[in-house]
Amino acid sequence: MTEQLLTHQESAFTWLDITSPTVAELQAVAAQYDLPDSLVRDCLEPTHLPKFEATHGLSFVILRVFNPPKTNEADTIQELSTKIAVFYAADYLITVHRLPHPVLNDLKRVARAPGQECNTPAEIAFHLVRYALSSYMQPALTLTRELDDYEAEIFLKQEVPNALQGLYFLKRKASAAKQLLLLTRDILTMLRRQLATATTDDTLLQDTQDLQVKVETMYQQLDGGATNLMNLYLSLSSQRTNEAMRVLTVFSAFFLPLTFIAGIYGMNFNYMPELTWKLGYPVSILSMVLISVGIYVWFKRKGWI
Repeated sequence: MTEQLLTHQESAFTWLDITSPTVAELQAVAAQYDLPDSLVRDCLEPTHLPKFEATHGLSFVILRVFNPPKTNEADTIQELSTKIAVFYAADYLITVHRLPHPVLNDLKRVARAPGQECNTPAEIAFHLVRYALSSYMQPALTLTRELDDYEAEIFLKQEVPNALQGLYFLKRKASAAKQLLLLTRDILTMLRRQLATATTDDTLLQDTQDLQVKVETMYQQLDGGATNLMNLYLSLSSQRTNEAMRVLTVFSAFFLPLTFIAGIYGMNFNYMPELTWKLGYPVSILSMVLISVGIYVWFKRKGWI
């Protein structure tokens, strides 16, 4: 669907918004505005990463807006985000996206009002970058709470919970978002250079830069925290497995000599001298007790029990 959000009668530039376009629709718009084929192909690619490209007075931006996943196992860039492509020059702006974004109508109203912030297509693109960055804030807070819950489960419960799979998907989400934010940082830098000589509010530029640093730092901490917690989880699992093996080894050490004695005197040879000895049974039992006590004292001195 193609919609004319702004015309030259309403603003200093025209704004064409395209939602879920077909290849034919986008090619028709490209022919009308003389858009390069390479940029149109990038616009059609659903998994394209964020980028900024400027050529012959035309600027092209691809943004990835965080899209809440339908399942907890969603961890790819395409599952976690949706794409907004922006073509703009001095007198026109074209936005292409698959899902509706209410921020576009908000920016349209601002651009219509004289003397407001969005007087040029570059300023609209800058606000879209801010919108994309803001979309990552709430998911970061949600993932932080999930990570805290996993940490409490691992350290406070007596038994190690089955948290490895959940931590893996959390790390994957944080890693994918961190990659997208690193690429978005370059877009923000290029747009700030374009707007350096414009009348854009410096406070807005700095606030957006601070937002980018804040969100990127949150996902870096999430990625590192999930990695550390996975390593701690595996270490605790190995430690508790080793404790169980130590207990089994101690029991084996106690019963091995006793089993040996029982095996010797369980053999039915006719010419075993102890078989006819009246004190054979109590001596055997006493030997087993003494051996067990000796093993216990030795393990105690070694600090193994």
